[in-house]
This record gives sequence, C-alpha cells and structure tokens, in this order.
Amino acid sequence: MQSRLRLAGHGVQPLLLMFPLGLFWMAFVFDVATLLGAPALVGTLAYWNLVAGLLGGVLAAVAVGFDAVTATGPAAARIGFLSLLLDVGVLILFAVLTLMRVRGADRTADPGLLLLEIAGLVVAAFGAWFGGRFADPRAPVAEPVP
Repeated sequence: MQSRLRLAGHGVQPLLLMFPLGLFWMAFVFDVATLLGAPALVGTLAYWNLVAGLLGGVLAAVAVGFDAVTATGPAAARIGFLSLLLDVGVLILFAVLTLMRVRGADRTADPGLLLLEIAGLVVAAFGAWFGGRFADPRAPVAEPVP
C-alpha cells in the first residue's frame, strides 16, 4: 500500500516526518555543544528546535493518522496504527523534554535529559523506518491481501 495522502505524486507522510527529525537531531547536536562548553545561547537554540520539531511532528502525526485510517486490509491498518503509536510516543517524549527545560533560565539540558534525547532519537529513527513502509510500494504491506 502506498500513502494515500499525496502531493505531486509523493507521499506526504515521509516528507513531513523528516522536518521534525532534523530539528530533533539539531537540538541534540546543540545540547552536546552546550555541555561541551558552548555559550548558553546554543542551549536556547536547542530548546526552540525542540518546539519547532514538536509543531512539525504534530503535522506528521496527522498525516500518519490519515494513512492509518484509510489503510485497506488488516496488515496495512496494523502497520499504520503501530507507526502512529510510535510517532505519538516520540512526540510525547520530546514534549516532556521540552517542558522540563522551561524551568531553567537559559533552557539548556543536563546530561540526564541528553540521555533521554538519545533514546527519543533512536525510537524516532525506528519509527521513521517503520513508517516508511507506507511509502515503499515494494514493502510487504504493499502486497494485496487475498
């Protein structure tokens, strides 16, 4: 099955998913730089990358939800909803990370939050790979169910 939500012949879900993933990755890079001695402004940039990534992630989750709801066949629906659960779980984790940073004046992350960011990035990467099964017409879910 291919993504039903399309723009110029391309699935919208993979396009929307890369935006928040890139922002979350850049937030991680900025947080590492801050912990290694960069100015506090870099930590503030990481915080705002997380906020922008959450906004983009909500749009991507809506696209994944649309694909999951309009999926035909039990295998496609199962994969769609599992992909939606992964994406929403990553959004919740990064929302918690963002809210925990609000308490600080410069909104920088400590080493514990950085470890949670790494875990979130690993789950997000797996979710992007797993959700990519909708975009690939050769994926096992693309085969018609007899």
